[in-house]
Formats: sequence, C-alpha cells, structure tokens
Amino acid sequence: MIKVRVVGDISDADLAEVRDLLLAVGRFDDHQALGEHKWLDLVHGGRPRFTGFIAEDPPHPHPVGYAHLSAEGDGPPPHWGLEVVVDPEHRGIGVEVALVETALDHAAENGGGQVHFWVFRPTQIHEALAHRLGFTRGRELLQMRRPLPHPEAPRWPTGTVVRRFVPGQDEDAWLAVNNRAFGGHVEQGGWTRATLARREAEAWFDPSGFLVAEREGEMSGFCWTKVHPDGLGEIYVIAVDPSAQGTGLGKALVLGGLASLAERGITTGMLYVDAANDGAVGLYRRLGFEVHHIDRAYVAELR
Repeated sequence: MIKVRVVGDISDADLAEVRDLLLAVGRFDDHQALGEHKWLDLVHGGRPRFTGFIAEDPPHPHPVGYAHLSAEGDGPPPHWGLEVVVDPEHRGIGVEVALVETALDHAAENGGGQVHFWVFRPTQIHEALAHRLGFTRGRELLQMRRPLPHPEAPRWPTGTVVRRFVPGQDEDAWLAVNNRAFGGHVEQGGWTRATLARREAEAWFDPSGFLVAEREGEMSGFCWTKVHPDGLGEIYVIAVDPSAQGTGLGKALVLGGLASLAERGITTGMLYVDAANDGAVGLYRRLGFEVHHIDRAYVAELR
C-alpha cells in the first residue's frame, strides 16, 4: 500500500534518498527529473512555502516517488507549482495519484488558489491522469534546438556596448532589468539577490557566457547561457529592458549568446519559450530553431 509522507524542512537523510531517486529517474527518462527552480528549493530551502511529499511502498527500502509543491508569486491566493517524480518500476500503480491528491489537499488547506502541475514531455497517460484529478490544460513550454555555430553574426543597435557580466558588480542592475522584463511572470519575475546568488553558486555558472548589453552606461538587456553536462548549450535567460524593446537588441542577444556557446565548443544550442509567445517563437524559428519537445502545465483551481 502506497504511503505518502509530508516533509517541510527536509532532513539530510530524506534529501539523500530523494536525490538518488531524482538521479535514477533522470537517467531513465533522459531529462532532468525536477525543474531547476524546484531543485534549488529542495537543496537550499527555497521559498518559505515549499513542501515535499515522499511516497513509500513498504517493504521497499527507498522512496518510490516524490512530489514538490511550492508557492510562487505574491498571492494571496497562492500560485502553486507542482512536479511529481515516480520510480519507473512503480508507475501506473497509483503512486502518481496518491502524491498529487496529497499535494492538492495540502494546497487547499494553505490558502487554495491555482495549481500548475508541470509534466515533462506529456503523454496520453498524463492527459488521462490530469483529467481524472480535475486538471485542465494550461501553459506549454517549447524546448527548441538548432545546430551551432550559427552563420549569422549579431548586429548590435547603434550605441550598444556588449561585455561580460561581472559578479559582485552587476547583480543589482541585472535584477532591475530582469524583474522589469518579466513583471508578472511567476517563475522568472521578482528575483532577489538571494535567488541570483544561488545560481551564481552553482557549478555550471560561468560569467564568460553571460552577455550584458549597455547603452549610455545603463544595462539594456542580457543573454545568460548555460552549458549542460551532456554538452547542450542553453540560452538560460534572455531579456531586453522594456525601454529598449523594438530596437533589434533581442535578436542580437540571441545571436551573441549562440556565438558564445559555439566559441566554447558547443555544437547544439537550445532554449525554452512559452508556446503562447508568438513573437519570440517566430524569432527563434527564423533563426533556425525547431521544436524538440513540449512540456505542459495542467491547471486546477482550489477554493
């Protein structure tokens, strides 16, 4: 019988077992088992309303599933992000249902609101599960890829100076541009110095792949890249300050980021973009990106 245990401040022992589960599932599914925001919540404590749910199947000695629920945005009511990871040998026997139902009960007891249940590369099985649990389709993220190097060089708007991000100097200016560009975006908007510091402390962080565009001494945009262990190069976060939109800076930043990746020997570039962002999707298609796969959020409203 599946038992679900609720954990808030996760212990070192639980963290070690959940980490092992995530690594095993990631290898089996060939993608990261838990989204980066939630992974950093788990490892570093994250946002104040983060809760984990560990599924156990006695007498199996290790967790067979994990759900991660975090409150995002500035509610009330809260906006909840939910992800579920299940051991491949325990799929289809009710672990997913037990984890999601327990997480929904917890969210309902803590203010209700909207829950976004994120699924990587959804299948008909996920569709049926979401329908059974009362979710409807919500946002879709496209992962898009293209080969590198790109044949086109960036053309920077007149008066633009491009340089590398300087840790210890550029954080406040970067946060100001990021939070203006992503105002109202529950995952990327509203970053703090602590949010940024956690990324800067990650082993993959490399300021040489973090381009900053300035005009008249003020940051006007940026393209932050990330190299994954499997050799993929990602445009991790890219933004143009609202005051500089419409100048061609966005396209130049994409091409600059791709060139930065190619200079480091990366042969495939990728990025994530909201499927509903027609302007960005159109730009990326014109630059030769194609959809590799789709991730989807299923949405439930809790009262």
